[in-house]
Amino acid sequence: MVKKTKDNKTKSAMAKTVKKSTKAKRAPSKKNLVTARVTHLESTALPTSATSQPSRPRLALLEASNMPVQFYRYLFEQVGKKQHWYSRRVMNDKELATIIHAPSTHIHVLFANGSPAGYFELDASKLPKEIEIVFFGLTPDFQGMGLGKWFLSVAIANAWALKPKKLTLQTNTLDHPAALQLYQKHGFSPVRISEETIELWE
Repeated sequence: MVKKTKDNKTKSAMAKTVKKSTKAKRAPSKKNLVTARVTHLESTALPTSATSQPSRPRLALLEASNMPVQFYRYLFEQVGKKQHWYSRRVMNDKELATIIHAPSTHIHVLFANGSPAGYFELDASKLPKEIEIVFFGLTPDFQGMGLGKWFLSVAIANAWALKPKKLTLQTNTLDHPAALQLYQKHGFSPVRISEETIELWE
C-alpha cells in the first residue's frame, strides 16, 4: 500500500492542472469564431447549355476510389482554406474515412498539367430524391484562369447523371463574393437562409 504524502498530493494537483491547461489549448478561441450567413440553393432541371472546356491548361478529371484520408485533407485545405471550410477539419481520420469512402460519396479530382487543381464532392445518400454538391472549388494556383464556370458545369452534369429529382448546395458569406451569382447562373435558386458558427482557418 502506498501512503499518500504531501508531495504525492502536490504532483497530483499539478497533473490535474496540466490536463486542464491542455484541454483549454484545444478549445477554439472566441476571437476565431464567426457567424456566417448560409444560403441554401436548389436546382430542379439540368441547364440547357454547357460551358466549353478551356483549351489550356491540359485538364483531366478522375473519380477517386478509396482516396487516402491525408490526400483528401490536402485537397480540402488547398481548396477551402481561404473560405474557411469547416466541417471536415474537426473530424478525426476514422470519421472522415467513413464519409469519403461511403458508396454514396462521389469525389472527382481535377488535374491541370498533371497537378491537382480542384475537386468536387457529391453526396448521393438521398437518392432518388436529391444529390448535394457538398464541396466544389479550385486550388489557388488555378483560380483566375477561366476554369470555374466549366468545372461547375461538369460537377452539375455528373450529379444529374445519377438521376436525382433535384440538386442542392450551399454557399455562405465567407465564400467567394461571386459564388452565389455563379450558382444562380447555373440554374440554382435560393430556398432558405440560415446561420452557422465557424472557426476561422488560421
